[in-house]
Amino acid sequence: MKRVFSALGIFLIAGSLSFDVAAQDSAPDKKDNIPQGWHLKDLQKDGLYGISLDQAYDFLKSKGLKSTPVIVGIVDSGIDTTHEDLKPVLWINTKEIPGNGIDDDKNGYVDDINGWNFLGSKDGKQNVTKDSYEGTRVYWKFKKQFEGKSEKEIPATEKGNYQLWLRAKKDIDKNQMEPKEFEYMTLLVEVLKEGDSIIKKELKKELYTCNDLVNYTPLNAAAHQLKQVMMGTCKLNNTQEITNNELIELSSRDLVKAAAGQTPPTNYRSDIVQDNYDDINDKYYGNGNVYVDNESAKHGTHVAGIVGAARNNGLGMDGVADNVKLMSIRAVPDGDEHDKDIALGIRYAVDNGARVINMSFGKGFSPEKNG
Repeated sequence: MKRVFSALGIFLIAGSLSFDVAAQDSAPDKKDNIPQGWHLKDLQKDGLYGISLDQAYDFLKSKGLKSTPVIVGIVDSGIDTTHEDLKPVLWINTKEIPGNGIDDDKNGYVDDINGWNFLGSKDGKQNVTKDSYEGTRVYWKFKKQFEGKSEKEIPATEKGNYQLWLRAKKDIDKNQMEPKEFEYMTLLVEVLKEGDSIIKKELKKELYTCNDLVNYTPLNAAAHQLKQVMMGTCKLNNTQEITNNELIELSSRDLVKAAAGQTPPTNYRSDIVQDNYDDINDKYYGNGNVYVDNESAKHGTHVAGIVGAARNNGLGMDGVADNVKLMSIRAVPDGDEHDKDIALGIRYAVDNGARVINMSFGKGFSPEKNG
């Protein structure tokens, strides 16, 4: 489901004296009885708008057709290589000897057993987990060059960059807050995080929704504030399924965007990766650790499971494909990915046998399109 709530909406809810928490507290606890794997079901057989996957496999079987293994490159935030439902279907580079520190297959990447991590240090000790947004990077990259100038003053060779900068500036301006509003939102995000840590302990849940808060009575002021904002946001969006992580993430993200026009973005990537970003041929950076255990890294594992989690093994979910090997290319941080990492991730996947590449990400700016 696409979330439409925003930091501004959260701000309005938190600051509204007319918001009726009691009315939300009395709302019925609605839980949809949706079976696991509903997206694979069949409308006629199961009454669910799935993709009729079992019928598709039965049809192939009836025709005596057999599949051939396909390597699928997952260009994302990484895959949990220890996951019991994914370990059997991971791509393994059989030409590489694990952990010997040697590029055995001479492809330029040392110990790339399950894929490659373009967001790590060469020694494997550090990894990029969070990053800035591309629009912010574009704005500050060209700010000194273009600020205060009209298009007539821009050389023909720079007009493309000028238009890109104007679009980035428009986004920056759109997300600005008045000083008092920004101060309040900063304080609010801190309170929400404090309340979240308390509610997690009291509910004994790392992830919870508005449904979980209906009968919960907070005794702590920060927890009460979080419940008020979360319940109000659910009401505003007509859903009870917004999670605590979504609320905290989005309020924090919009706060970062609001600050983007005041301070240049931290260069998270270059301090760790230490490549020449402007040189696409400087490509042998990173390391072979494709699994980094943090919140943003869960997305790649989630995607991998949909594509090819081991089928019919009684564990977790069943993936769509039953004869795939999943190659992990880690190139997407918590923030906007960098064009060079994505381009080299695609190249790595193809060069190492991937026939299908899944890329579940996107951003509003891609300044290296011509590279």
